[in-house]
Amino acid sequence: MKDTCPLNSSRRVPGRTTTGGPSRVRAQLRVRLAEAEEALRAIRTGEVDTVVVAGRQGPQVFTLEGAEHAYRVLIESMHEGALALTTDMVILYANQCFAKMVKCPLEQVMGSSFRRLLSAQDRAMLRPLLKRADKSGSKIQVLLKAGDGSQMPVQISVCPLVNNDSDRAAIGMVVTDMTEARHNEEMLRTLTHRMVQAQESERGRVALELHDHITQLLCAILVRSQVLAAKLAARHGPVKREALKLRAMLGQTAEEVERISRNLRPSILHELGLVAALRATSTEFADRTGVAVKLSCAQLTARLPADTELALYRILQEALKKTGV
Repeated sequence: MKDTCPLNSSRRVPGRTTTGGPSRVRAQLRVRLAEAEEALRAIRTGEVDTVVVAGRQGPQVFTLEGAEHAYRVLIESMHEGALALTTDMVILYANQCFAKMVKCPLEQVMGSSFRRLLSAQDRAMLRPLLKRADKSGSKIQVLLKAGDGSQMPVQISVCPLVNNDSDRAAIGMVVTDMTEARHNEEMLRTLTHRMVQAQESERGRVALELHDHITQLLCAILVRSQVLAAKLAARHGPVKREALKLRAMLGQTAEEVERISRNLRPSILHELGLVAALRATSTEFADRTGVAVKLSCAQLTARLPADTELALYRILQEALKKTGV
């Protein structure tokens, strides 16, 4: 492992030298080889509790206190990545789940820098999070770089472990794979988009039915009622007045149906743009209800996408509807 030497603290024998005859030297070398193999086995199985990191001031030994077997079993059984890091973001401990996330052997993960797994932008986002790690809600979503070059969306939760002690881990992390959550969000957005498209299609169909059939039928009845009222003689005064009232009501009904048709399928939005449609809707609402509407629109260099314009138009409609008038 580069610049690191993971060791099992219960097996480490500092200062041992090979002295004596050839047989004694071979025996000592066999013991050291056995110890090295045991250390590698402990690393692979996640039992290592000591990491020696080469730094500017020479090798430093970091111990993970409280890493008893029961806690190791608990951490290793998690379906999330668990990490213990120094303040310099050196990984002192990682469970097998995190090693699988980054697609690297566990012995290569431990002792390496967590920074290398993040992009420069994500490192900048993580930096202020580490400063307020003692506060609740210290979470961030980033892209984790795997050993094969792929990227995985993850959520990082940060909490402090101990402070002001150089031989212990200072930062604890829980790394959650967000791939399935992102996939579900994308499916939800796609489903919502399709539902909105279906609603708009149905609105267009209803608007066409109102305009081509109901409005035309009402206009025909309006004309017939006007002819009927004109044929009534002066002596039929009360009847004629009722006919004129009926004609006025039919005219109002035809205008209301036409207004509903325009709101269901705003042709002005497609022909003249969003600003014209918003102003027309605001003016119509103010004229109909007597409620003043102040509309401020910013000038854009280019038109927004059709779906965006339609969404903004519907938002204004709902806002006016929420007035309860």
